[in-house]
Amino acid sequence: MSDRWLYAWGLASVAFGGASLVVPLYVVDLGGGPFVLGILAAVAAVVGVPGALWFGRVADRTGRRRALVLVALVAATLAVAVVPLTDRIAAVIAANAVVWFAFAAATPVLTLLAVADAPEAAWSERIADLNRYQGVGWALGLLLGTAWTVGGGAVASPAAATRSLFAPLALAAAGSCVAAARTLPADPSGDRTDGSTASPSGSRVRRAIRRADRFAVRGATLPGSLARTDFRGLDPRRLAARFTPALAAYFLAALLFLTGFSAFFAPLPAFLTDIGFGSGGTFALYLINSAAAAVAFGAAGRLAADRNVVRLQVGGLVGRAVLLPLVAVVGAALGASALGFVAVGVTFAAVGLTWAVIAVTAGVVVTRLAPAAIRGEALGAYAALGALAGGIGSVIGGWLAAIEYGLAFGVAGALVLAGAAVAFAVGRRVDRESSKAAG
Repeated sequence: MSDRWLYAWGLASVAFGGASLVVPLYVVDLGGGPFVLGILAAVAAVVGVPGALWFGRVADRTGRRRALVLVALVAATLAVAVVPLTDRIAAVIAANAVVWFAFAAATPVLTLLAVADAPEAAWSERIADLNRYQGVGWALGLLLGTAWTVGGGAVASPAAATRSLFAPLALAAAGSCVAAARTLPADPSGDRTDGSTASPSGSRVRRAIRRADRFAVRGATLPGSLARTDFRGLDPRRLAARFTPALAAYFLAALLFLTGFSAFFAPLPAFLTDIGFGSGGTFALYLINSAAAAVAFGAAGRLAADRNVVRLQVGGLVGRAVLLPLVAVVGAALGASALGFVAVGVTFAAVGLTWAVIAVTAGVVVTRLAPAAIRGEALGAYAALGALAGGIGSVIGGWLAAIEYGLAFGVAGALVLAGAAVAFAVGRRVDRESSKAAG
C-alpha cells in the first residue's frame, strides 16, 4: 500500500492544530469570557467518544473505511469554514463540536487503514507513522497560527488577523479532502455490507497501538482530546467486573489529574488575552508548550522503561501541580512585556515537559495494573475517562476563572496534586504486594 495518504492526514492535522486554539481566541474576540470557553472545551471533549465509537463500529460493519474518513474530513472542513461567518457564540460552539467529533471519528478508521494490508508484525510501525504525521501537522498548524496572527496583527487589527486565520486552515482541510480522495486506499474486497468484514480484531490492534504509543506526540494543549485507541468491543460491564482495587484507584487518580489539566487549559486563552499577549503571543506560547512535550517524549519513554513508572509519573504530576498556578502568578506579575513573555514561555515549556512524562507513563501504568484479559479495554476506558474529565474540568475551570483566574489555576493545581497523592498510594500498595510475593 502506498503511504501517500498519510500526507492527507498530516494536512488535515494542520487544520486541527490551528483550530484547537483559533476557535477559543475567536470566542474571546466575540466577547466570550472564561466560562464560555469552559463550555466550548467541554462540548468538544464529550463529543469525541461517541464519534470514535460510532465510526469505528460502522467501519467494522460495512467496511467503508475510505468513505467514512472522507465524510469526517468534509465535515471538519465545512465546520472550520463556517466559524468566521457567524458572530453567534452558540453557533461557534456547535461548529467546534463538529470539528472535534470529526477528528475523533476519523482516528480509529485511519488506524484500521494503516494496518489493513500489513502483516501484524508491522502494525506498530504503521501506527507510529500515522502518529508522526499527525503530530507534525498539529505543530505546523500552531506555527501557521503564530506567523499569521503576528504578521496579520502588524497590518490589521488583532481581531481581523484572528478571524482571517480560518481561511488558510479551511484551505488546508479542503486540501486534505482532495488529497485523501486521490490517495486513500480502496476498501478491501473482502469487506461487505452484510456485516461480514475483514477488519483486524480490536484486541490485536490495541496491542499494536500500545507498542506504537511511545512514538505518539499527543496534544499537549488539548488534554480532553482522545488518544489514539480502538473502542470496538469496549464493554463497560465486563471491565467493571474485572477491575482490581489498584486499577480502580488509579482511575480515580486519573480522573482527578485529568480534570485539573482541563480546568487549567479551558480558560487559558482568555487569561493570556486579558494580560495582553494577544493572538500571536498566545499561539507562540502554545507552540512552545507542544514543542517541549514533543522533544521530551523519547526521553520520557526511556525513563519509563528504566525507573519505577508510578513514582516517575507522580514526580511529573507534582511538578505540573506547581507550574499551573505559577502561570497565573508570573503572567499577572509581568504581563505582556518581553520579560513576561520569556518567563511565561519558560513556564509553558516546563508544563509541556511534564505532559510528556505523564502521557507516556499513564499507558504503562494502566497496562501493568490491568488484568491481562482486559488490558486493551482498560486503555480504551482510560481514553474515555480523559474525555469525561475534559468535560468536567473545562466547566469547573471556566466557572472559577470567571470569578478569578488565580482561583481557577490554583484549583487546577490542587486537583493535579490530589491525583498525584492517590497515584502515589496506588504505587506504594503495588510495591508492598510485589515485595510480599517475592518474599
